[in-house]
Amino acid sequence: MLSDSRDVLLRIIATTVCGSDLHLYNNTILDMHDGDILGHEFMGIIEQIGDNVNKFHVGQRVVVAFNIACGFCDYCRREEYSLCETTNPSKLQQKMYGQKTSAIFGYSHLTGGVPGGQAEYVRVPFADINCLLIPDDVPDNKALYLSDIIPTSYHGCVIANVKQGSTVAIWGLGPIGLLEARWCQILGAKRIIGIDCVEQRIQLAQQLGIETINFNGVDTTQRLLEMEPNGVDCCLEAAGFDYAKSLLHKVERFLNLETDAGDILTEMITCTRKAGTISIIGVYNFTVNHFPIGPMMEKHLTITGGQSFTQKHWKFCLDKIRSGEFDPTFVISHNLTLSQLPHYYQQFDEKTDGALKCFVRPDHFTSDN
Repeated sequence: MLSDSRDVLLRIIATTVCGSDLHLYNNTILDMHDGDILGHEFMGIIEQIGDNVNKFHVGQRVVVAFNIACGFCDYCRREEYSLCETTNPSKLQQKMYGQKTSAIFGYSHLTGGVPGGQAEYVRVPFADINCLLIPDDVPDNKALYLSDIIPTSYHGCVIANVKQGSTVAIWGLGPIGLLEARWCQILGAKRIIGIDCVEQRIQLAQQLGIETINFNGVDTTQRLLEMEPNGVDCCLEAAGFDYAKSLLHKVERFLNLETDAGDILTEMITCTRKAGTISIIGVYNFTVNHFPIGPMMEKHLTITGGQSFTQKHWKFCLDKIRSGEFDPTFVISHNLTLSQLPHYYQQFDEKTDGALKCFVRPDHFTSDN
């Protein structure tokens, strides 16, 4: 049932699993409750609309932004939608961060505890700002990812100042990192280097035409500075807090002396050229120890990060999909139904069976939409 006249009720036709969903599944992100519904990347058919929904009608196929914006606060008016003032009631986040960011579908109660899209139906608040109508010429398996990973990967490149002639290094070649690599190509970067240790992901990156570093048995910093002695213009972080590489951070995380590992951040600060830019799109929670603030300051680096301003970017991204310039489907490794997701979570966690990105239909999906 609709609880607000600005909402729509959506019948889910496709959803997926994101890396941060896995962190939630493993209970490593704060403030999850029994019975919470995960899934912040989904699309569907509108079943009901509130009286004050003006842009949509029943029966339309839409994709939904993972971050929930109100559309009228100061942040939304500046198109900083993931920083919305009004949609997240979390007092915990207010205390931890000083201010709240937007609510997010299917995430922790730190970001509102809003039920997500790994379900048959979902209620979408403030539908006029949080839904995007999908043209008939765009298939579901391309449209779905406009909810998150397509605009998020583009956002990571924009805030990193990737432009014509840039040299770029990307930490993490999961779906976000691989799509960032493709955006870097579209934006005209002259050299793109991807860093990971999963062979399938490295091969996908190489098929895109980017250079790679497999950090297993290699000093990433030393190798990257051999390739770019002065450092790269732009470093893009697409891995997140969970990847401690040094024994120090592994021990400190195990002892709860920090919430997030900082090895990748240290590598990035070392490998960015003076006056270069670092963007952080991988999820971080709270605190990291041994942060190299001296090199960051003395090298005059710009470090920026945050959740995507999805509703700002997604029309541009949709145009690139429709033109054929951007096709996200190369990251899809599995086509599943909702009932198969628990097994896929395990595969994704263990990085087995080529798990990279899934496209999920409800178990009783029919195509007569």
